[in-house]
Amino acid sequence: MDYHDEPRGVFFLIDNKSFYASVEASMRGLPPLETCLVVMSEQANTNGGLILATSPMAKKLFHLQANVSRQRDLPQDEKLIVVPPRMNLYIKRNLEINAIFKSFVADEDLLPYSIDESLLDLTHSWRLFGGSPRQVAERIQTTVREELGLYTTIGIGDNPTQAKLALDLYAKHNVDLIAEIHYQTVQDLIWPITDLTEVWGIGRRTADHLNRLGIHTMGELAATDPWQLKAEMGVIGAQLYATAWGVDRAKPRYRATPKERSYGNSQVLPRDYRLQNEIETVIKEIGEQVASRLRHHHVQATRISLAIGFAYATKESGGGSGFAHTVTIDSTNRNQPIIDALFHIFRQSWDGQVVRNIAVSAGKLHQDTGLQLNLFAPPQQQLRRADIDALVDTIRDRFGFTALIYARSLIDGGTAIQRASLVGGHNGGNAYA
Repeated sequence: MDYHDEPRGVFFLIDNKSFYASVEASMRGLPPLETCLVVMSEQANTNGGLILATSPMAKKLFHLQANVSRQRDLPQDEKLIVVPPRMNLYIKRNLEINAIFKSFVADEDLLPYSIDESLLDLTHSWRLFGGSPRQVAERIQTTVREELGLYTTIGIGDNPTQAKLALDLYAKHNVDLIAEIHYQTVQDLIWPITDLTEVWGIGRRTADHLNRLGIHTMGELAATDPWQLKAEMGVIGAQLYATAWGVDRAKPRYRATPKERSYGNSQVLPRDYRLQNEIETVIKEIGEQVASRLRHHHVQATRISLAIGFAYATKESGGGSGFAHTVTIDSTNRNQPIIDALFHIFRQSWDGQVVRNIAVSAGKLHQDTGLQLNLFAPPQQQLRRADIDALVDTIRDRFGFTALIYARSLIDGGTAIQRASLVGGHNGGNAYA
């Protein structure tokens, strides 16, 4: 690979180490790296609460894994602290951390990657803060630790992909929590990787696909004909080939805009739902939420989609994993036409299976410039319903979602009230507690 014409810069991918657990430890005045603490969801279901985050010490001593271990896996040990999530607090801390990052880069050179990771392009600013990129990384770590009591892990690279691989593969295991990958070290640091799932962008199914092609290491991936990979795997094959060579031509400061927007909401149900009435109650609630989002953004949709995921037992018994279907409707952002479309999809496709996941989305959007009337209903009645939807939105915007709820949400199976207190599907908590 001739890297001569490849873009070069100074990129940091910064991860807040064991973020949720570290924030909870620091709020209690405890050292994040030495405290045994887990953050566990309070959601009551057949499998018990899910562990969302573990401190490094809890992972080391009890082998607990975030998003894998559950309440039943918790040891009976007084050293282990178990706390509920406080998503509002984590969002507040994330904003504070990114505010620190903004003191090292221009706003357009900071790209929050997730709740606990951010990409920084220091190509034009690192010399203001240290004699080398590593010194700047150490200064950022010190600043975050002194101001917020949190530890950060930093991957450094000539492009974003190299920085991400340095973070995931090496920095998290180094004593100083810093690692670097550059064009000249790709062969030494990327190619020897034998567990392909350790590499960003390669999941279990993709790794199995590569294995079937005779590719078991990143070096073998780099040695494969890229045209063969693209023919076999599509554009993903070309991207994986570029990753193996540490190539990334993305320009993070130039934000991509989607060709087509859509709005949606989904929910993992708190238990298995078997009754049609209960399932349709949640479908209606989520449909109303999506319709409200359309009105908030002053758009209408002409395409409505419903995805239903079946419970684990149904999948295991060969009953399938679920279904997803889309219908085209007259342009609208009103509750009732959207709910009617969702019920139509559901009743046409559901055959009594136990349901655990529901997702609704609305697409093919255009500006809300008028109300499409139905010839089969009185115009004044349709206008009145549209006014009611708008009035409910106004009341909820001012006084909160639960200030006005539909009676159906109070029956068994309704989840709208409980979901209103969640952030990212989990307990919002108090950001200032």
